[in-house]
Amino acid sequence: MKKVLFLTGTRADFGKLKPLIQILEKNNDFEYHILATGMHLQEQYGYTYIEIEKCGFKNITAFKNHTASSAMDLTLAKSIEGISAAVIDLMPDMIVIHGDRVETLAGAIVGSLNNILVAHVEGGELSGTVDELIRHSVSKLSHIHFVANEEAEKRLIQMGELASSIYVIGSPDIDIMFSDTLPDLATVKQYYEINFQTYAVAMFHPVTTEVNHIAEYTENFINAILKSNRNYVIIYPNNDLGSNEVMVQIKKLKSNDRFRIIPSLRFEYFLSLLKEAEFMIGNSSAGVREAPYYKVPSINIGSRQNNRSKDSQIINCGYAENEILDAISKIGTLTFPSENTNFGNGKSSEGFLRTLKSTEVWRTEHQKQFRDLS
Repeated sequence: MKKVLFLTGTRADFGKLKPLIQILEKNNDFEYHILATGMHLQEQYGYTYIEIEKCGFKNITAFKNHTASSAMDLTLAKSIEGISAAVIDLMPDMIVIHGDRVETLAGAIVGSLNNILVAHVEGGELSGTVDELIRHSVSKLSHIHFVANEEAEKRLIQMGELASSIYVIGSPDIDIMFSDTLPDLATVKQYYEINFQTYAVAMFHPVTTEVNHIAEYTENFINAILKSNRNYVIIYPNNDLGSNEVMVQIKKLKSNDRFRIIPSLRFEYFLSLLKEAEFMIGNSSAGVREAPYYKVPSINIGSRQNNRSKDSQIINCGYAENEILDAISKIGTLTFPSENTNFGNGKSSEGFLRTLKSTEVWRTEHQKQFRDLS
């Protein structure tokens, strides 16, 4: 029996990993473990470790990696220490990590330096700010790649990764998006005390490379949505450098009855809320990934999703208040393609299991090779 350790640090990456954990849970060939850290253990972000427990998963370990300074380098160091201790205790055959977070990088470092297979989910993609550096660094530290599409596969090959180590399975969150287990909107509104008939979903994250301007950019964002005279469900940002400045501005809206501010949502509840929204606004990847699949218009602000937001149903704008207001006024003019299948067909967990059940993946060389382009 192979032992597989899933590392999760945020509500977002847990939503991506959840289908992969669930399918292994049903298979007797594997013993799964979950290591939770990061935002999951921070009360100001809703202490979402509880949500992992509510899923009924077993074998969950947790450790706090956040520091008083919120410095990403110190968080990385603390993450490496905590993940290393867990790995020494569990001795997994594989560590599964997702995306471009500091915890992801720590997991890749620990796995690769301890001669454990590292499987990276959704590498090879483009993203703005420091996330770009982290994602590609993780890919170079990983032995196996579960990617969303052929474009990501090509980028990894361009980075010198072996084609035989790359498996195109689609994006795991699509599995959940079109499942029959999503709660209905009435249930979501009641659970989170959302009283609006119509609403937009807003998420504004700090951009670490623009940290000196975060307060100004967030203030512009808040002023724009205030002046738009619409209802908004605002979800707290991630805990990257600059998040405190974002939170200060968001909290100014707490007494305004056109805004419902929520620290964190269960992934399935978030999807149900997004599916029925008038539009999404901010700089979250959900605006360029999940929203288009649901044919929900999206306004992408600033540089955080550079090179990821070219669809016709997405309006890209700068950080200026008037630009954001202008984008909101154009929401009704967006067009939608008949299909959007660039990130899979909802069967990524099946591809993941099929790969793990093959003998080839477990024969992957721990000593990585670099393959030159022909």
